[in-house]
Order: sequence, then C-alpha cells, then structure tokens
Amino acid sequence: MWIGRERRTGSGGNSGGTFLDGQMLVAMPGMRDERFARAVIYLCAHSAEGAMGIIVNQPANHINFTDLLVQLDVIPQDERISLPHSAEGVKVLRGGPVETGRGFVLHSADFFIQDSTLPIDDGICLTATLDILKAIATGGGPASAVLALGYAGWAPGQLENEIQQNGWLHCPADRGLVFDAEAGAKYDLALRKIGIDPGMLSSDAGHA
Repeated sequence: MWIGRERRTGSGGNSGGTFLDGQMLVAMPGMRDERFARAVIYLCAHSAEGAMGIIVNQPANHINFTDLLVQLDVIPQDERISLPHSAEGVKVLRGGPVETGRGFVLHSADFFIQDSTLPIDDGICLTATLDILKAIATGGGPASAVLALGYAGWAPGQLENEIQQNGWLHCPADRGLVFDAEAGAKYDLALRKIGIDPGMLSSDAGHA
C-alpha cells in the first residue's frame, strides 16, 4: 500500500517563531546533496523532535495520478475515463528520499478528515490516507492538491544546523507556489519571493 493510514503529528504552529513549519525551505546553490539541488520544500512539521517536509518542485516523471488510483484499487480500470477534471489535474511529485513508497497529499483546507488530516498553516493541510484519494476520484476532494511520493526528514537539530551552515533559505509559504506554479519555475519564484535575484547567486554561496 502506498498511502499510510496513521496521522503524522507536528508542532502545529510556529511556536513563537522558533520553528518553521508552514514555511518554505529553498536550497542554496551550493547544496551538495544532489537530491535537494534547487529544491523547494514545504515544511509540514518542525519541532524539537526534528522536521518533515515535502519537496514541491520535483515531478515524479512517468507517474500519472490516474494510473496510481487504478494501481491502489481506488478506482477500477474501466472508470478512468469518468474521473472528474479536478482529479486529472493532480500532480504527482517526488516528495523526498524517505519512505518513497508512501504517498502524502498536500491540499487546501476546504477538505478535512477527522484524525487523519493535519492542518499546517495558511490554509494548507496534509493527509496521508486512501480516503482523500477516494474523495478526489469522486469529485469530493479538495480544490487544490498535489500527491507526493516520499518526504524529506531531519533529525533533532539537523535542519537548524543546515540553515546555520547556509544550506537553506526560508520564507513564508505561498499557496500558489505549492499548488499552481509549474515545477520548473518554482525555484526561481521562491528566490524572488525572498527578494533574491536568482542570477546574482553564486554556486559557492552555501553548503549543506
């Protein structure tokens, strides 16, 4: 099964500004880990216990959302053509290197499942159960959603250390950046949101 059924818990807010859940991480050009080169990550949880986020600008090439619904027995093969238009538009992403066989749906806050959906910030939620896929397939899902395979995770203090070493920039979340922008444009858009001209950044400007 690709979609987990247990809820992940996070710090549930910005905890006086100490933690960054609900914000965007943007990789510096000198990121040495190729898995995160030019990555834009939406942080779903950040606390003293560590951090968890979803990379939102790495498409899962050759993986189609409709095909996944069939593989997971959410819909039978013969119902592919009757899916609502909103389901056909859901993008599939490579969310990170951890648990790549598991799916996580980032979505707008107009959809909520008690004890399964994690509200994060700025009208964005995370759900990691098959129920949301069934809702999307029948036209009852959220207005905006992306499905990520896997996630990015950090041990306690690890993310803070990487930020101090200039591995990451961060900025407030932008729903348009998460759900609407083309994947290939998100990195430069995120830098401009921070106030940085992408052309002015050197590849030696930081390291992870």
